[in-house]
Amino acid sequence: MRPIWKGSISFGLVYIPVAVYPATREEKLSFRQLRSSDLSPIRYKKVAEADSKEVPAEQIVKGFEYERGRYIVMKEEDFEKVRIESTHSIDITDFVELEQVDPKFFYKPYFLEAQKGGEKAYGVLHKALSGTGKIGIAKVVISNREHLAAVKPDGLFLILELMHFASEILSAEIAAPAPSPTNVVDLVKVLQDSLNRTHSLKQKRGSARSSGRSTTALVKQKRRAGVLG
Repeated sequence: MRPIWKGSISFGLVYIPVAVYPATREEKLSFRQLRSSDLSPIRYKKVAEADSKEVPAEQIVKGFEYERGRYIVMKEEDFEKVRIESTHSIDITDFVELEQVDPKFFYKPYFLEAQKGGEKAYGVLHKALSGTGKIGIAKVVISNREHLAAVKPDGLFLILELMHFASEILSAEIAAPAPSPTNVVDLVKVLQDSLNRTHSLKQKRGSARSSGRSTTALVKQKRRAGVLG
């Protein structure tokens, strides 16, 4: 597996060279729409709403609709002005208790691998975070976008986990409050029984992925049987 990029973790005068690798992958099937009579793929044309005429690529511009039907046109040079160049640096600004951070803030993890010359400092940081229960809050630029992120220990490695900014977290005001139990004793007993059962995430992933896996298996089965249309 190739790293997304190589750079460093930095805080204060500390500089730790690292390589960043994806820690997750998305498994999904992609289907084409076909005409049933001859299985010819369906394609879409870009047409203008005003006259339904097809518009060539060189005549298409990007625009922000600030009022219904009114747009601000953005050119490539406009985007260049605000483009954030990646410094390939994970800049830790604060260390906080992991328990102080709402889990909803975390959303995408990456593995951090120590590079030549940084193994010792990497190990010291990993030990310090593991021993204190703290995480490093950092800023990092990935794909020309600045992200809030956390540097966390995970087993023998450190991970970089991208985080939502506070403005991106929705409140739970629209959710209905939990109903009051009619029999608290029975509810507590059922809850305790459930919590005492041991499960792992590996055991739980089956139902969540069963639909995708069943579809994949069906596609392979039809291909082996020669049912190609």
